[in-house]
Amino acid sequence: MKLRKIWVAAAATAAAATLALSGCAGGPGEVDENTLELWHNSTTGDGKAFWEEAAAAFEEESGVRIDITSIQNEDMDGKLQTAVNSGDMPDLFMARGGGKLADIVDAGAVKDLSDLISDDTKAAYGDAPFSAFTIEGAVYGVPVAVLPEGVFYSQDLFAEAGIEATPTTFEELDDVVAELKDAGTEPIALGAKDAWPAAHWYYSFALRACSQETIENIAVDLDFSDSCWLQAAEDLEEFVATEPFNEGFLTTSAQQGAGSSAGLLANHKAAMELMGGWNVGVIGGLTPDGEPLPDLGWFPLPATSGGEGDPTAMMGGVDGYSCAADSPSSCEEFLNFLAQKDWQENYAVAFNAVPASGDAQSAVSDPSLLPMMEAYNEASYIVLYLDTLLGQNVGNALNTAVVELLAGDGTPELLLDTVEQAAARG
Repeated sequence: MKLRKIWVAAAATAAAATLALSGCAGGPGEVDENTLELWHNSTTGDGKAFWEEAAAAFEEESGVRIDITSIQNEDMDGKLQTAVNSGDMPDLFMARGGGKLADIVDAGAVKDLSDLISDDTKAAYGDAPFSAFTIEGAVYGVPVAVLPEGVFYSQDLFAEAGIEATPTTFEELDDVVAELKDAGTEPIALGAKDAWPAAHWYYSFALRACSQETIENIAVDLDFSDSCWLQAAEDLEEFVATEPFNEGFLTTSAQQGAGSSAGLLANHKAAMELMGGWNVGVIGGLTPDGEPLPDLGWFPLPATSGGEGDPTAMMGGVDGYSCAADSPSSCEEFLNFLAQKDWQENYAVAFNAVPASGDAQSAVSDPSLLPMMEAYNEASYIVLYLDTLLGQNVGNALNTAVVELLAGDGTPELLLDTVEQAAARG
């Protein structure tokens, strides 16, 4: 299958919010054609092992050694910013596309891969996943997985509460929350300590409130004057008033340990979590036996009453990798190597993820990923997570403002004021 839907992504670097970056791309000295430095965000388990195995296989085939550095996910953006500022970039690094990648492209630190991606890779992936890494018509990254967002849930806890069907509207979700509370179960796990998981609830309401055109344009014009942005904040405030989240959600982390939001779901301490497709592997690593949660299910973001967004539209991310501007040619060769069907299938299994290559989707077998993949294949369009889409400065301001709203220290109007001020600063 060749997926042809469009990811709503940053269209121009000039209008994207930019980091205060200095220095030139890449490290000092001559380029070493026989060694690559790779930064990725898989610090444990099968994901870490995948990169070690792929690097060893590529070295055997090409003679190029890959020096691997594993970086905790929440630390990746900061370390990349430091690397760009110092002019000492890794040859190959994880990239999420959108405005965050546009920031680094603006600094001249990323290689244009448009003519370096092989025809086989392009044919396997189709156009859709590359759009997240396309900036001003040029491609600056190669995807490895698509990560649609939705609600993961415990089928056992739903059954214990007498819930027979997953909600398709937010009104139905409100009913499910009430039924879970009556059964003595915390309805929704939320790791607001890390900010971005809380902000994803605002992104979700914006996805339903705003039209595709409005969201397509936001990364370029940073214009939040459309009433849908305020409506989304008001919808979120109303939802939070129903107290759907776990006790102490403001100090709960997202993915670290049994007490994190993923851990609460993994250990049947909460029934649901809104999260991207990577969550299957995270939850599996936090169960008591370290195995996949057998009753884990998934359903798409519910629809709202009203709003201009298509009810089949999805929020999501694309994990991919980019090459530093002065990286050796072996960098793009390794990315084309990873695009082969066997390695895409291996990636899907190791990460419990939907591979970027439609040809490798048959490797997905996890019961919670199958409905996600089906919804992804049928979605009218996919919107990059808004902090990724908007770039570091505006995205971080948005995330912080959402947490303040959830904490009772902000208002919908203040949330929009904060984001607009960040956008004005550029």
